Amino acid sequence: MKPYRWFAVPVVVLLFSLIATSVQARGIRPHLATGVFQTLGLKSDGTVVATGLNDWGQLYVSGLKGIVDVAAGYYHTVGVKSDGTVVAIGRNIESQGNVAGWTDIRQVAAGTFHTVGLKYSGTAVATGLNTSGQLYVTGWTGVVQLTAGSEHTVGVKSDGTVVAIGRNAEGQCNVGGWSGIVQVTSKQLYTVGLKSNGTVVATGDNTYGQCNVSTWSGIVKVAAGTTHTVGLKADGTVVATGDNTYGQCNVGGWTGIVEVAAGAAYTVGLKSDGTVVATGANGYGTCDVGLWHLISPQVAAGTTHTVGLKADGTVVATGDNTHGQCNVSGWTGIVQVAAGDLHTVGLKSNGTAVATGLNNWLQCYVGGWTGIVQVAAGWGHTVGLKADGTVVATGDNTYGQCNVGGWTGIVQVTAWYFRTVGVKSDGTVVATGYNHSGELNVTGWTGIVQVDAGGVHTVGLKSDGTVVAAGSNWNGECNVSGWSGIIQVAAGSSHTVGLKSDGTMVATGFNGYGRCDVGGWTGIVQVAAGYEHTVGVKSDGTVVAIGRDAEGQCNVGGWRLTFPEGMFYVIPSRKGGGAVIYLE
Repeated sequence: MKPYRWFAVPVVVLLFSLIATSVQARGIRPHLATGVFQTLGLKSDGTVVATGLNDWGQLYVSGLKGIVDVAAGYYHTVGVKSDGTVVAIGRNIESQGNVAGWTDIRQVAAGTFHTVGLKYSGTAVATGLNTSGQLYVTGWTGVVQLTAGSEHTVGVKSDGTVVAIGRNAEGQCNVGGWSGIVQVTSKQLYTVGLKSNGTVVATGDNTYGQCNVSTWSGIVKVAAGTTHTVGLKADGTVVATGDNTYGQCNVGGWTGIVEVAAGAAYTVGLKSDGTVVATGANGYGTCDVGLWHLISPQVAAGTTHTVGLKADGTVVATGDNTHGQCNVSGWTGIVQVAAGDLHTVGLKSNGTAVATGLNNWLQCYVGGWTGIVQVAAGWGHTVGLKADGTVVATGDNTYGQCNVGGWTGIVQVTAWYFRTVGVKSDGTVVATGYNHSGELNVTGWTGIVQVDAGGVHTVGLKSDGTVVAAGSNWNGECNVSGWSGIIQVAAGSSHTVGLKSDGTMVATGFNGYGRCDVGGWTGIVQVAAGYEHTVGVKSDGTVVAIGRDAEGQCNVGGWRLTFPEGMFYVIPSRKGGGAVIYLE
C-alpha cells in the first residue's frame, strides 16, 4: 500500500458506510438533491453522500442508511427511511427537524426553514417556520408529489392539478389553473410545473428569466434553483434558463443525464453510469461531485446463473446461458439487477426496466414499465415496485403470483418460484401465489424491513436485526430464531443466509455443495442466494461464491464491481474544513 496522501479541502465530503443495507432490500434509485449551498447524492444502496456548506452539521450523513429519499433545505438535510420514518440533521432552531414522530412517509421536501412530508395515503405533514402559512397542508388529499420553496409549499394531486400554500407576494402560489402536471419544483420565490406532454409552466418571480420555460418541450424532469431553472430532456440532454452569472446554465454540452438538481447558483446532473457532473458557483464545494458514483455494486443469483452490477451501471453474468439469461453485456445505466430461474431483469436509472432470457410466460415483457424503483424475478414472472408504492407484474400467473394490482404502500418486493411477497411501509407483509408449505403465512409479521423468498420458505428481517421465517423447514432453512445483528437476508432453494453488521455471515439449511459454508467470509456488504449457491460482494468490490458450480455460476473470482481508484474517507470538521485520505 502506498503512503496516505492528505489534501486539505474547504468543505466536508462524507462518504458511505461500507456496511450498508443491501440494494435489494429496498426500492432505491440514485437521486440528487440540492439546498442553497449543499448537494446530496442518494446511492442505490440507501446511503448518502454530501458536499457543500456544513455550518450546522447538515452534511453529517455518513451514518445514514436505508434511505429512500432525501431533501435539502437551507441549513438542514432530511431523509426518508425504508420503514417510512424520517430523519433530519442540521439546523433545527425553527423546528424544521422535528420529524421524529412521522410515519408512513414516501417523500420529503425541504424549504428554507420548513420540512414537508408526503404520506402513502396522499396526505401531507409539515414542520418548521410558518411565517406565511406554508405549513397548512393538513387538509390536502390525493397528493402524489411535494416541493417546498422559501416560504411556500406546493403539491401535485393525482388528477394533475396543483395546490399551493404560503407566501404569494411574487405569485409563486398561482397554480390554481394548472392541469396535467406530473411534477413541481421550487427553491425560493417561484414555482415550476412539468406537464404530462413534456411542456413546462412557471409562476412567480421572474427577475432573471427563470420562468421563461414556455417554449420547452420533450422535458421529463425540472429543477428550480434560486434564480435559474433546469430541464432534463427525454434524450438525456439538458436545457436551462435564468441567471447565468456563475455559469449555472452552461449545460448545453451535457449528455446521458438521467436526473438534474439546481442549487443557489449551480446545477448538478446524474449520468446514467452513476457519475455526477456540475456547473456554476463552487464557493462552498457544492460542485465537488467528480468522485461520486451513486450506483452501488450488487449481485443477484438465479437458479444456475449469477449476475453482477458494476458501479458504472454495466452488468456482468456467469453460469447457464441456455436461454440467453446471461446476455447482459450491452446493458448500461442499470442501478439494480434481479435473477429469476432462467431470466434476468435490470432496473435502469430512469425508472424503466430491461430483461433477457426465457420469455415463455412473457416474464421479460417489461419494456413499457416506467416509474419503477425495484425489480424482482421469480420462476416465470417478474415484479416491479413503483415509486408510488404500487406494484406491477408480468409473466406466469397460474397460482396468482402476479395478483399485485391492489397492493399499495409497498416499499420492497421479492419473488421466487410461484409467489410474490411485499413489505409495506408499516412493517407488515403481504404475499400472493402458491402456498405449498406455508410460505405465504406472513400476514402476522410486524417490524419487517426486508424479505426474501426461497424455494418454499420466506424469510423476513426485522428492524431490530432479528429474523423470522415461514414455510418449509425440511432442511432447517427456517432455523433463524437465534440470529441477531443481521442487516440483510437471502433465501435459496433450501438454505438461508444472513449478513451481519460486522460484514460476516451466518447460514442455515441444506448444505449440499457447501452452499452454507460462509462462516469464514469477512468484509461482505451484500449477499444473494441462488438455487444451490451463495454469492457475496466484498467491500473492495470483489465477489465470492460457494456452492454448486456445474454451470459456472460461481465463476466470479475475477469480478471487481467497483471503480479502480482507491477508496477514500473523510475526517470532517464542524465548520466545513476537512481532509481527504486516499488509500491506494
